[in-house]
Amino acid sequence: MQTRIFILFLMLIPFIGRGQYSEMSAGLSNPGMEGGPTEFEIVDINMDGYLDIICVGDHGSPYINTSQHGILIWQGNGNFGWTVIQTGNFGYGGVAVGDVNNDGYLDVGYGMHHNYSSTDFGDQVLEVALGNGDMVSWTPWDDSLGMNGQDWGMFGTDFADINNDGWLDIGSISFGCCDGIHVHLNNQDGTWPQSFGFIGGNSDEIFQFGDINNDGFTDFAAAHQSGSVYFGDGSGNFVNGDMNLPSVSIIGRPGVSLGDVNNDGGMDLAFVNTGGGVEVWSFDTVLNQWGSLNGDLPVSGNYRITQIVDLNMDGFMDIAAFGNALLKTWLGNGNGNWTPYSENTTPASGYPKAFRAGGDVDRNGFPDLLIMSEEGSWISYNNYIHLFKENSPVTDLIVKPVYPRGHEVFREGSIWNIDWITAVPGAMQPVIKIEFSATGPNGPWTILADNLPNTNRYQCHVPVANSSQCYLKFTASGQSASSSAITSQPFTIIGTTTAAAEKPPFSLSARVVPNPSAEGAGLQFSLGKAARVSAGVYNMLGDKVMEIPAHDRAAGHHSIPLYTGESISGKPAPGLYLVRLLAGDTSVECKMLVK
Repeated sequence: MQTRIFILFLMLIPFIGRGQYSEMSAGLSNPGMEGGPTEFEIVDINMDGYLDIICVGDHGSPYINTSQHGILIWQGNGNFGWTVIQTGNFGYGGVAVGDVNNDGYLDVGYGMHHNYSSTDFGDQVLEVALGNGDMVSWTPWDDSLGMNGQDWGMFGTDFADINNDGWLDIGSISFGCCDGIHVHLNNQDGTWPQSFGFIGGNSDEIFQFGDINNDGFTDFAAAHQSGSVYFGDGSGNFVNGDMNLPSVSIIGRPGVSLGDVNNDGGMDLAFVNTGGGVEVWSFDTVLNQWGSLNGDLPVSGNYRITQIVDLNMDGFMDIAAFGNALLKTWLGNGNGNWTPYSENTTPASGYPKAFRAGGDVDRNGFPDLLIMSEEGSWISYNNYIHLFKENSPVTDLIVKPVYPRGHEVFREGSIWNIDWITAVPGAMQPVIKIEFSATGPNGPWTILADNLPNTNRYQCHVPVANSSQCYLKFTASGQSASSSAITSQPFTIIGTTTAAAEKPPFSLSARVVPNPSAEGAGLQFSLGKAARVSAGVYNMLGDKVMEIPAHDRAAGHHSIPLYTGESISGKPAPGLYLVRLLAGDTSVECKMLVK
């Protein structure tokens, strides 16, 4: 048996992509799409070793014309052949895929504008449905979702384990104006209490989880008028982290995406600026501010949406952007320098409605690019799917790590998505083994999973460890060959003893009631033991508009009035505010207030 082992991405030079893409969109015109935004995920839904495409439709879903999309899957065969599977009578929204009930099968979450179903499957603006691997049997598992003041519709949706309890949670953003952002915890029984959220503001329909400040707690990026970045505290609460980013437009920063451009372990932020150019910013945890990695990226143009992805698999993240019928990519070097890589076009007017990079449909070892483009002119426009295939040939079986990349921080026991990519010759169906070392790239190795189908992703729990020298080893085994690769840099797992030491010495919980509120609101909170407590109210620019002086409070339940009447400290309302409660020296609760 032939074996190839690669430890560093730099050793993969002969296999670096060529920057040539061909459109392979045949079979993706069914069903006919209408117009308006949507969202894709490229995943192996049925775990057969071939990637599939999933969404919940566009404006024609349901009723506008004849297509009734529901959960819409293009089942792939690895050679750009597609079988369409549609289930349900709802749609026009965003989609997320993951195993939310930890049964080994992929489930779906979706925010939508057209919740027209007469059954529990499709009658809420935000839902989760359990799958069993057959792509047609979906069981609603969505009690309490979409019931926090949303009356217009949700859209871009994502899964992540935001409280590190080993279960995927869900977040979603409004379909345009005015349903805000909402994050819900997974109660493990089909109920989803909201941990964070607010109503109001315009959006560009994009929502993505990721650890931006690399503390092992999930953050998120959103294209919303109230800001693009929100830092999580590991319990379900989030605080705006835009800080010194460029000013936000009325719909937020369009086309946001996350990826680790400078290989420091934290996710960086790409977006389209007000001039239609492309920007990338990285958060500096030491300086507590954002720094530009724009380099030679275009400062203006007609771009509308971005993706961060390692296009040529050299170990450095690259940028893809689309707008006005032009798809363009740039290679990164980790330091904010960018080199033009490829250009492709779609028919006019080519207005982006969805964009996803990272799925290797033909299994040649390099990511492909998938676009939903709205073409034509009003009122006769339609959406069309364009799949651009990376053209590098395949001669040998090769496996390459994708995530973790190195320097990330994970929390023991939380949900972990491990990603890889493979170059697979012919019709070979390799199986995958994933091993873990907490002591460096030489092992010893513990098997995390074996004989996995070549799905490009494995969801599991972060191993029990307390080490900054963690590595993964991937092995792909086919009929007559095998290939192994080790992550190029170490990542960190924080053990339970370390995590416990970082917790505050007493419990603190708080809520703003009523919320939203026009005439008055108060802050209700509970203390596990006596502490000195203060609070402040901040607008979305970070200005303090109200301060509640510190007072000693006994253990138990307390209530503090925040405001009455039509203003906060004389400043005009309505508005979106952040209420920050400080108890003792370290315990902080932050809550959104909508006035």
